[in-house]
Amino acid sequence: MYKYDAIDQTLVNERVAQFRDQVSRRLNGSLAEEEFRPLRLQNGLYHQRHAYMLRVAIPYGLFSSTQLRTLALIAEKYDRGYGHFTTRQNIQFNWVNLEETPDILAELAKVQMHAIQTSGNCIRNITSDAFAGVAADEYVDPRPICELLRQWSTLHPEFAHLPRKFKFAINGAKEDRTVLLCHDVGIELKKNAAGELLANIYAGGGMGRTPILGSLIKEDLPWQLLPSYLTALLRVYNRFGRRDNLYKARIKILVKALGPQEFARQVEGEWAHIANGDDNFTQAEWDRVAKHFTKPAYKALSSLTTEQLIAGVPESEKPAFARWHERNVRAHQVPGYASVILSLKHHGIAPGDATTAQMNAIANLADQFSFGELRVTHEQNLVLADVEQTQLLTLWQEAKKQKIALPNIGLLTDIIACPGGDFCSLANAKSLPIAKAIQERFDNLDYLYDLGDISLNISGCINSCGHHHVGNIGVLGVDKDGEEWYQITLGGEQGNDAAIGKVIGPSFYADEIPDVMTSIINTYVGQRHDEESFIETYRRLGVAPFKAAAYLNAKAKTHKPNTEEALA
Repeated sequence: MYKYDAIDQTLVNERVAQFRDQVSRRLNGSLAEEEFRPLRLQNGLYHQRHAYMLRVAIPYGLFSSTQLRTLALIAEKYDRGYGHFTTRQNIQFNWVNLEETPDILAELAKVQMHAIQTSGNCIRNITSDAFAGVAADEYVDPRPICELLRQWSTLHPEFAHLPRKFKFAINGAKEDRTVLLCHDVGIELKKNAAGELLANIYAGGGMGRTPILGSLIKEDLPWQLLPSYLTALLRVYNRFGRRDNLYKARIKILVKALGPQEFARQVEGEWAHIANGDDNFTQAEWDRVAKHFTKPAYKALSSLTTEQLIAGVPESEKPAFARWHERNVRAHQVPGYASVILSLKHHGIAPGDATTAQMNAIANLADQFSFGELRVTHEQNLVLADVEQTQLLTLWQEAKKQKIALPNIGLLTDIIACPGGDFCSLANAKSLPIAKAIQERFDNLDYLYDLGDISLNISGCINSCGHHHVGNIGVLGVDKDGEEWYQITLGGEQGNDAAIGKVIGPSFYADEIPDVMTSIINTYVGQRHDEESFIETYRRLGVAPFKAAAYLNAKAKTHKPNTEEALA
């Protein structure tokens, strides 16, 4: 993984010193809150419902065991003994004290981490495939490009005050594991017949109040020209993006208003002035960064089949190990190795949460089994990317001790959820109790296995930090006259067949949600064809039978439907 040079370290150290002074001035009253707010946001610090929350950057989801131990230390010393991994491949600490935040940033700086640009109206951190560099279906390792663009975007003076936050996703594999089309800009990397690295650029994606899939605006862009082209794109957005309406300020609104073709034309016009400038990437820059992403010291091993692996497992443990191997283990580029997903979705625990003890234990597992490196997925799980197949049984046994081996990856209880109203001041409703109630209702692994792949995503407000729009089943918290209600969407999908879910009708009370889920799932079970997944059944049948089942036993509604509901 990338290692800081002297320039990187100096920048981060100086930012810590700068923020320490800013916090000191805020505490002594010489810096007003309205002056302090943009400063703290660009250092990842929010003021939430009950306390300050610090969001720490994990660029493109890659970090080391040493860094994870520092995160565990921060959780223990400065928070309440846990951290929350997010859909942005970052980690949040929900209970930090303002006066201690400079000390936290100083701890992060010691291990080449920071919280810069994880918040605010700027270019946010760049996300990518959690299996980058090891995925069996990978065309191009996207991590060097991720790192080059991370450096290009950090503290970019021209784009420090955009109309709204701005997010990049980069994919270099056959399967899109980045939700590329739901980002402000999605970058799809590939190689042509001559072996040249090119990029397709998608713009105008996003969730929130107006969920939209991004549009292809540029094909076959040479990788060297990414900075100048993206600068041109951001200049068009910076110039024409709305600032009069917070909810209409995202680039998706601009692209929709202009149309993808006109937006692309505007970008090309701006780009014509800078395409051949000095800001483009060079081969020397590529070489400088790419050297950090060479392959680790893999052993020369033979690939083992699933049958061979299971044959070596004690008889009493074979069914459980086989189930875990099927759901939590992924194919690897290198013979004899596999990638393992550690589930942070143990039933009864907030999705994405990891305790200090778990983080320290996972760091030890990374050292023992995966060259001391880890990945964060946007589904809020962790990955050990380079595990010898012969070590899978031992790893599984150790992971079970930490409650991170639940074989529910891709199943109904592998829930994506934002912190919701328990923590977030923006939320309309709680997310975590809803996730817990659904996990309790569907706590039978045999039944979950029978159901197969189903994505369930929960957001506490329309900002969609829980990615509810792209869940096969989405749950959105809404406020109705001071009460918490929940709106259901169906038909969302991430990946190559990305789709935005549709609202099925008026919202439900919180205590209705488990029954509503049961009705939806029972409809699927009763109507599915052999080997048909939930999303396939939904696409075949449409919303009608699921909607009818959901509302069959629903309580009488006493509120007036909002516009979205009325149109459902």
